[in-house]
Parts: sequence; C-alpha cells; structure tokens
Amino acid sequence: MTISGYGSWPTPVTSEVVVTAAVRLGEVRPDGAPGTEDTGVVWAEGRATEGGRTQLVRRTDDGTRTDLLPAGANARSAVHEYGGGAWWLHPGSPGTVFYVEWADQRLYRLDRGGEPVALTPEPAVPRGDRYADGDVAPDGTWMVAVREHHHAEHTPAAEVVNEIVRLDARTPSEPEVLVSGPDFVAAPRISPDGSTLAWLSWNHPSMPWDDVELTVRDLASGVDTVVAGGPGESVTEPQWQPDGSLTFLSDRTGWWNLYGWPPGQDIEALVRIDAEIGVPGWALGGSRYAVLEDGRVVFARSSRGFDALVVREVDGRIIELDTPFTAIGSVRADGPYAVVCVAGSPTAEPGVHRVVPAPEGAGEPGAAGVQTLRAPRDLGLHPETVSVPEPITFLSTDAAGGPRTGYALFYPPLGAHEPPDGELPPLLVVIHGGPTGAATPVLSVAVQYWTSRGFGVVDVDYGGSTGYGRAYREQLKGAWGIVDVADCLAAARTLADAGRVDPARMAIRGGSAGGFTTLAALARDDTPFSAGADHFGVADLAALARDTHKFESRYLDGLVGPWPEAEAVYIERSPLTHVERFSTPLIVLQGDEDAIVPPNQSEMIVDALRKRGVPVAYLLFAGEQHGFRQAANIRRALDAELAFYSRVFGFALPPEEGIEPVPVENL
Repeated sequence: MTISGYGSWPTPVTSEVVVTAAVRLGEVRPDGAPGTEDTGVVWAEGRATEGGRTQLVRRTDDGTRTDLLPAGANARSAVHEYGGGAWWLHPGSPGTVFYVEWADQRLYRLDRGGEPVALTPEPAVPRGDRYADGDVAPDGTWMVAVREHHHAEHTPAAEVVNEIVRLDARTPSEPEVLVSGPDFVAAPRISPDGSTLAWLSWNHPSMPWDDVELTVRDLASGVDTVVAGGPGESVTEPQWQPDGSLTFLSDRTGWWNLYGWPPGQDIEALVRIDAEIGVPGWALGGSRYAVLEDGRVVFARSSRGFDALVVREVDGRIIELDTPFTAIGSVRADGPYAVVCVAGSPTAEPGVHRVVPAPEGAGEPGAAGVQTLRAPRDLGLHPETVSVPEPITFLSTDAAGGPRTGYALFYPPLGAHEPPDGELPPLLVVIHGGPTGAATPVLSVAVQYWTSRGFGVVDVDYGGSTGYGRAYREQLKGAWGIVDVADCLAAARTLADAGRVDPARMAIRGGSAGGFTTLAALARDDTPFSAGADHFGVADLAALARDTHKFESRYLDGLVGPWPEAEAVYIERSPLTHVERFSTPLIVLQGDEDAIVPPNQSEMIVDALRKRGVPVAYLLFAGEQHGFRQAANIRRALDAELAFYSRVFGFALPPEEGIEPVPVENL
C-alpha cells in the first residue's frame, strides 16, 4: 500500500480500460426449433470501438460464435427515440434474423450466408418510417411490427403516427395497417395458431408505466377485446403460451406481477409478491419472465434495488434460485427446461448465461445450473480492489416536507493505496436518468474508474425510481425537482454526517433527467455540492415541453403539471430561472445529434453561467445522440470530468495516464 491523496490514486481502471473490448449487451433470444440439431442463441452487442453500432452474435451449441450482420450494419431502432426491439427471429428459420437498420430505419431480412434484403419500402422522407418490436407468424409467412411514421424531416410531435402493421416476412411488401388510433402501441404478439393478435396501447399524457391497455383481436372477425389495463394500471410484456392462454405483467396491486388470461375466462394471478418483475417501458422488446414447458415460470424480480432469478413451481411456490446475479434482463425460455438471460453481479459485468433450474424435488430448493455463453470481460482487477455497492437508507422529505425514506447504493473508495492521515474521500453523487429509472447493482467499470482513484460514489434511487413499487414510483408525480433533489441532498449529507466522505468535496453528476436534478440541486443557496457534471440535462422545462419528441412530449404533465396551464410551475422549477443562485463550478457534456434533450438546453445554462462569472466547462461531441456510444467520446467525457474535479478539488492527476486538461472558464 502506498500513501496518496484521495482522487489522485494511480489506477488500472483508465478510460481506455472502460472502452477496450467493452460491449453493451442487449436482448438475447434462442434460435432454432427445440429438439432440432440447428439450434443456438443470438444476442445483441453494442460495440463502442465500432462507432457504438449494435452487432448480432449467434452462438451454436458447440460454442462457435458468429457475427451475423455485415460490416457497418447497425441493428438499432429509433422508435420512441429510445428504440429497443430492433431485431427478432423465427424458430422455423434458424440463422435468419429480422432487424431494423439504424441508418435508414427500414426493416431487413438476413438469411444465413446471404445479404440483407429490405422488406419495407423506402420512405418519402429519410428515416421517416421507423420499425420495432416485431413478431413473426407461426408459419413464417407474415409478421407484425410497430411502425412510427414521420412525414417530414422534423415532424412536430403531435403529428407523428404510431401504428401496428402487417407485412410479408419473406419478400418486400407494402405494410398493411392493423392498429391505428392510440397515441402509442407496443408489443404486438401473434397467437400460436396465428388467429389472434395481442398488443399494448396508451395515450397522452400517460407513459407506459402509468395507464396501459392490453387488447386482443380475432383477426378473422376483427373483434377487439380489452383484456386488462386502463386508468391506474400499467400492463407490459404480453406473451402467448402454447395452450392459447395469454400471460402478462400488471401493477394492479402496486407491483408489476405476473397474470394469466385463458380466453373466455377470468384473469388469474400467477405470481403475487411485493417486488417488481416488470421494468418501465423506456425501450421496446423487453422480457423479464419465461414460461417453461413443464409449467414452471422463471422470472427476474427486483427488491430494494437488487434483482434475483426466481422460479414459480407448478404448485405455486415461489423459490429464489441460487445464482450470483443482482442485475438481470432479457429472460427467455431456451428449450423445455432452461432460460437464457443477460445478467451480472457487483463483481462481474453482464454476460449471457443459460440457467437450468433443478427439477422440482431434485436437490436443494433453488438449485440451478448456470452455463456462461458469453463471458464478461476479464478486466484483470484484483477482487479486493473492486468496490461493491452497499445498500443504504436515509431520512428525506416528500413534496410537502413530510418525512420519508430514501434509498441508494454506496460504493466506498477502494484501491491499492492509503490516504494521508485525517483525509476524507471526495463524494460523487450519481443521479440516474428517466427519472423513471433505477440504480443498477452490477459491476460498472465507469463506477470503478472513480472508486479506484479514491472517490466515494453514491447512486441514488430517489423517490420516483423503479424497483420499489408503484407508490414509490409515483412520489415524483408533480414533484420533479423537489423529491429527487431532496433525496440527493439527503444522501450526500447522511454520508458526510457519518464521517464517510469529505463534506467540502462533494460533487453531483447526472445525465438526461439526472442532469436536470443535478442542475436543480446546484441552483440553491443551501447546496452542499462544490462541483457538478451535467450530461445532456434539462435546464429549461418550458423549452423542453415545447421542443421534444413525441414519446416524452407530455411526460412532464405528470412530473410537473399540465402544459401550458401550469407554465408558471415550469418556470419556477427550471434551473435556468434560478441561475443567480449558481456559484458551484459546472462541467456540461452534450451530443450534437440529441433529439431527446437538444443541445440548446446545455447551451442555455452554459451561456447563463458564463455571463455570471461562474466557473463552467462545455464539451460538445459530434455524432452523438442521447448518451455517448463512440469509444473516443466516452474516454474524453470521463477524463474531462476527472480533470475538471482535479482543478476544483485540488488534487493531482496521475501523470502516467496523460489526461488532457479541460478548459474551465471563469476559474
């Protein structure tokens, strides 16, 4: 152990390590019909070193891995701007993939050994027709998908049309509109006999975690039946089962739990627990549960910020499986008795795994076999230098000032160094996006980048976060900029009061909605923070309400108040309104192609701070949208933020890393 000041510890976790061979693992799906020889698993990899594009990888049962998309292709949808559900398969056509190409947003079919064939026509406006979340009919001849239509290059949000269309799955065709009218549609799913279509829909000002209906249509008669959902109920993830029943997740009890609907019968609860199976529908195509052939259900559940894999036995017993995973996504049945999933833990980045629950009555309860199909990176880090999240609670306040409990994950500084006697570490308060998001207890090299240098990091699950039930999620209704800010201040002060961090060196950082909370926490006379980092955050709520994309164009109605009737509240809550209260140095990072939080939001706050003489740094990244995907930009953003804190907090940067300084005006 060597003695070195907090923040300046030399570390093996450089920005180069953060991006080298780094991938964002997305959805995973089994490929091929069970019981046949030509089976495998396909998953999505977002590769920072390839410009952030999403490649699809197929692994056969003998372990051979093959990239499916040709060079330069990018399986990514722009529906809702957040995408998701950009590719899918059909069990009768192993090796064939249907995917949405990012460059033109058309839908393609790619057969094994062939070239991509566009199935959808070229739109009149470039990228004007966007597709996602498809499903192929059992006979493989046709499919359905969500289509989002933009009639102009910059279509006003009110004029964007979302529909479900049917098209030929084999050759190019003109899509036929099946469902139109709701503001939003998602998850079109075809029944096993091809006779019935299920889908989700909702209307402004609701979001998919607010009020969603599940509808089924008899395709022969055209008769629609609303199965579940409506005001006060969010429904997600409909799945048809081989017996013709429909399963889905609903939060009708306050938690996203699992239900079944045998056609013509009453809905039955399949899993009832005080924990979340579902997640908010920011992206399309998600899957958090799978029904096995023997009737058991394997699902991911979130409780107090941590995931686990759980099995519902045929007799209804709920048993947690013995796996190391604490962050789980994309759970799908793989053969009769197994699931594949993307999952990670506090000491391992997400990987692709096959999990086989032990048969009922065999072995200890919860026993399961785990086979890793796509291992996480080997970072070469000593386990004792990996900071593991510690769940903490703290006393905070609600919108009326009453007491309530907040939650967070605290990562203590940890490395092969000791600080000088009496020194306390600086703190980085991390604010997740959404704001309907959540802190994720999985090994993040981007977090270890800070903890291994001597920073403490606290990732706050402020009121409004998911994973704690609908009531906690709705604590932010009408209170964005109040409850979230109160929780971030309370988390920081709790750690400082406990003597775990230096109260004079506390910084706050966040992206998107987290950027708004960051700015709101700094635009206060009583802010405890001495530095801040705003990643493409919202500075002017009224400007965002006037100029954002369709999916979120009415989101603020619930978070702030109806627009424009509540314009005075928007102005009062906007950090830009209170720029005279800013005195804390701020770094702002923004992508120049961001359609969700446009660059003008960042530029307004930067210009205002410049005029007031507040220390400010601004970096605009070319070719980046909402979140940075290119390796060079990810590195520069991390290193620039560290260089900024080194100047504000007064610690030295490790000279061996050669970190480029960041210009800070007014400092």
